Amino acid sequence: MVWSVRLEEENETEHSSGETDTETCAAGGSHTIVQSSGQSERVCDDCGLVIEDELVDSGPEWRAFTHQERQEKSRVGAPTTKTMHDKGLTTQIDWKDKDAYGRSISSKKRSQMHRLRKWQERIRTKDAGERNLQFALSEIDRMASALGVPRSVREVTSVIYRRALDEDLIRGRSIEGVATAALYAGCRQEGIPRSLEEIAEISRVERIEISRTYRYISNELGLELLPIDPKQYVPRFSSKLDLPQEVETKANEIIEETAEPLLSGRGPSGFAAAAIYAAAMLCNEKRTQKAVADVAQVTEVTIRNRYQEQIEVMGIHQ
Repeated sequence: MVWSVRLEEENETEHSSGETDTETCAAGGSHTIVQSSGQSERVCDDCGLVIEDELVDSGPEWRAFTHQERQEKSRVGAPTTKTMHDKGLTTQIDWKDKDAYGRSISSKKRSQMHRLRKWQERIRTKDAGERNLQFALSEIDRMASALGVPRSVREVTSVIYRRALDEDLIRGRSIEGVATAALYAGCRQEGIPRSLEEIAEISRVERIEISRTYRYISNELGLELLPIDPKQYVPRFSSKLDLPQEVETKANEIIEETAEPLLSGRGPSGFAAAAIYAAAMLCNEKRTQKAVADVAQVTEVTIRNRYQEQIEVMGIHQ
C-alpha cells in the first residue's frame, strides 16, 4: 500500500531545540512531526509514519547541548569593535615562526614571513588620518588598562574620540590630549568614578590640558554628563584604606546629609575622602589625614577643610 502524504504547516509551530514542528499528517489529524538528528529523518510522533528520510544535515558537524558549549564551538569571528581603527576586520599574521602543526619553519620561510608582517603592518593604514586614529586608540587602550576600567568604557571612549575626529575637533590639539579627555568623558558617561588627577597620572599630558580639552569636546559634541556623585568614590577609597563596611555605610550617610549645602563648587573626590575620614573617626577606625589624602590624590588641607565643614553641618563637636 502506497501512502500519499500531504503536509500543510499550521500557524502554530512548537520548537524544541529546532527539532519538532506541529504539522498536518495525512495519516490522520494534526500531529507533531519529530526530526531526529541522529537518524536524519522526520517521523510523525503519533502514528510513527516516516515523512522523510535520508535528510541532508546542513548544520555543523559538532553537537552542543548548552548555550555555553554552542558559543565555545562556534566558528564565527569576534564581533566588530570601535576600539580598533579598522574595527577588527583585518587579518593578523601570527608572530610565531611555526606552521599549522607547530613545527618550526625554515630560515627562508622565516624571512618571507618577516617581510609579510612588515607589509601587513604598513597596509593596515591607508593614510596619515588612519595612522593617527590607530595611535590614539592604542593610547586609549593603554590608559584604560592602567586605570582598570571595564571594556564598555573603552568602547564608549573610542566612539567619543571618533566623533571628535569626524567633527574636526582635534585640529590644533594633541592626539594624546583629546584621547585622554575622551577617556575621562567615557568614565563619567559609564558611571566609573575616576578623578582628573588619576587620569593625569597615567597620561602623557598635563592635568590642565586634559581639563581644557574635556570641556571643549563635551561642549562641541553635546555630551550630557551628570555631576559625579561623591558616593561613587567611597567603596574604592574604603577598600584601599582597608576599612570595614560599617565605615563605608557611615561615610555614605555623611555625604547624603551634607552634600546639599556643601558640595556645590567642591571636588567630589575630596568631599568623599573627607566623609570617609570623618566616618572612620566616628567608628573608632581612625586613619591619618595623609593616608586618606594619598588614596584620594588630594591634599591634606582639602581633607581638613571639607572635614571641618561636614562636622559643623552635622552638629558634631570635637
